[in-house]
Amino acid sequence: MPDIFGVIADATRRDILQVLLERHVQDSEISVSEIVSQLEMSQPTVSKHLKVLREAELVSVREEGQHRFYSLNPEPLEMIEDFVIPFLSAGFDTEVTVEYVSETGELMPDPEGRFGGGFGEDALDEEVLPDSTAAAAERIGRVAARAEHRVKELVARFKLRE
Repeated sequence: MPDIFGVIADATRRDILQVLLERHVQDSEISVSEIVSQLEMSQPTVSKHLKVLREAELVSVREEGQHRFYSLNPEPLEMIEDFVIPFLSAGFDTEVTVEYVSETGELMPDPEGRFGGGFGEDALDEEVLPDSTAAAAERIGRVAARAEHRVKELVARFKLRE
């Protein structure tokens, strides 16, 4: 497999990847002629770069008669992500501070006394968040926790490769 960094170092290939990403988000593919039209490049130039991207397994192609339809395969980019994350997270503090703030910006006590704050359990008689908002916040918290776990796994995997 070609060096992924060398493959994406080329600005034209990055432009093609960007076009493919837009289609990937829409869960669709794009023809060579559409890429040529969008990027205002010659067909041979686009085809040459698509070949490099195909060899790096960054794109997949589906042939239909004379036409070729391309789609993005983002998995090889995980190698770049694995390499870059330690640099982006260097000195990054993942400790979370919990504060309850009113709509006016005033600091409020922790309704359950879990995080210190000295207000005790009975300090608030009113609900901090409506049930639907609390449920949404809980889901967001779970997603954030999974994302943090994934980042830590990737950093650990990268360190094992060193």
